[in-house]
Amino acid sequence: MKKEKIYFKIIKMDRKFDLCERLIEFGASIIDVAEGLPKTLAGNHLAGQLVRSGTSPCLQYGEAQSAESRADFIHKMKISAKELRETYNCLRLIKRKNWHTEEVLNASIDENNQLISIFVKSIETAQKNNQDMLRAKKGMTELK
Repeated sequence: MKKEKIYFKIIKMDRKFDLCERLIEFGASIIDVAEGLPKTLAGNHLAGQLVRSGTSPCLQYGEAQSAESRADFIHKMKISAKELRETYNCLRLIKRKNWHTEEVLNASIDENNQLISIFVKSIETAQKNNQDMLRAKKGMTELK
């Protein structure tokens, strides 16, 4: 089983692209973790789950950037957060089975938790902005 160090690059870019780059880097590292799992029934199952849930946030975030409405944006961001939570549990299970080095898994889990926090805050902000916009529209309608 190939066990290698995974380091997450510190991305210093325009804020608009920072999250996208972090998600791409995270997805790539998740693929590396999955490819290092044992080729057993359980290892193959978790590898497949990990690749799906660990790469999905990057793809969903891309869709969210082209959302058709604020509600659509919020929905896609929530899907990304759900996938990150699934990835977190999958990484913990892999860690429990000692199928990868502590260093690799701890780095992946830490980045995963940071990404969850970013998504939760983004969702909260988008929901607040959506409520503010609805209140403003309602106030404008009442003035007419």
